[in-house]
Amino acid sequence: MRYFIEISYKGTAYSGFQEQHNANTIQAEVEKALEIYFKKEFQLTGSSRTDAGVHALQNYFHFDSDQALTGKRSVDEPHTSQLSSPGGELEEAVYHLNAILPRDIVIKRIFPVGDEAHCRFDALWREYKYFIYSHKNPFLQDRAFYFPYKIDKEALAQCAALIKNHCDFTSFSKRNTQVKTFICEIQKSEWSDEGEMLVYTVRSNRFLRGMVKALVGTMLRAATGKISVAEFEEIINSRDCTKAEFSVSPHGLFLVEVKFDKV
Repeated sequence: MRYFIEISYKGTAYSGFQEQHNANTIQAEVEKALEIYFKKEFQLTGSSRTDAGVHALQNYFHFDSDQALTGKRSVDEPHTSQLSSPGGELEEAVYHLNAILPRDIVIKRIFPVGDEAHCRFDALWREYKYFIYSHKNPFLQDRAFYFPYKIDKEALAQCAALIKNHCDFTSFSKRNTQVKTFICEIQKSEWSDEGEMLVYTVRSNRFLRGMVKALVGTMLRAATGKISVAEFEEIINSRDCTKAEFSVSPHGLFLVEVKFDKV
């Protein structure tokens, strides 16, 4: 049987989403909690890989089990799962797994899916938000980017609109990224004010490594007069990552939603 896990996490203390050698990650912590609770190892597959320090309001893993899972332990008979809700979610297991996990990671639900369901390839789109604040605030320092400079919001809006006219984002991908294509279908790209924060929202079928940070950092260059809006578009067309700005802080970035057809 295959299961999806919906999770949320604060990424400050972690070296990213996917398991790495000699580094603590979200995947490593969730796999460890599953092994402690169910007394067996599971290999997780992730939906969207977030980089070190990046947060997620919603992300997914999936895993396979040769036995149906109950709220307490796996059982021998594959069709006698004692799921604790009509929708098939393992609510009791979720409760205990969250007690095992660190405070900055939470499992929202675990639920069975079809054998062919894939949390990465079946996702229709992902949506990220990047948060910026301009006045010193100790309560935002680990979940938004402090940028105390004058910003031309019209330039930001123009840059964000230009992004939707393009599909090749080679310029905004970190080097040594093992992908077959740099083509992304941008469905939403816009800036807005949310309270005291300036927020960039971007939605796409897929994202490249470091892409959202590079888009934000390069747009901020245009918004502070270091480059023009026309030069920003030239950077997109150049397909040269050395011309983009990747240095904005990861803790302003949130994966806010992963959209599936039926999940």
